[in-house]
Amino acid sequence: MQPTATVLVYSDDSNTREQVRLATGRRPAPDLPVVEFLECATPAAVLKELDKGGIDVCVLDGEAAPMGGMGMCRQIKDEVFACPPVLLLIGRPQDAWLATWSRADAAVTLPVDPVEFASALASLLRVKRALSA
Repeated sequence: MQPTATVLVYSDDSNTREQVRLATGRRPAPDLPVVEFLECATPAAVLKELDKGGIDVCVLDGEAAPMGGMGMCRQIKDEVFACPPVLLLIGRPQDAWLATWSRADAAVTLPVDPVEFASALASLLRVKRALSA
């Protein structure tokens, strides 16, 4: 992992993207690097950024339109070589089984709870850092 961590955030809703940025702050935990965000509002933009590489974690909104984060997650897990870990934002706790189906590495509910979100993101960044070492 680089001196900064790059987090791709996919949601068609700018408020959801803002919740993610605010919940993360400069860094989700003191032992992790400063986070830089790449915001995407369309599935095509997500695929374009993933093709470029350099993404440490993807945060996908399960409620996004026209393609939800669950479908996007399943697609990138199938199509992107060395796909980064995915944190899925789900509408209800009961949707956790769908997050499992989509092969997300972690899931948190909307609206974003800052403590829960930062903890989940930090865990995925630590895994990514350990795999990169």
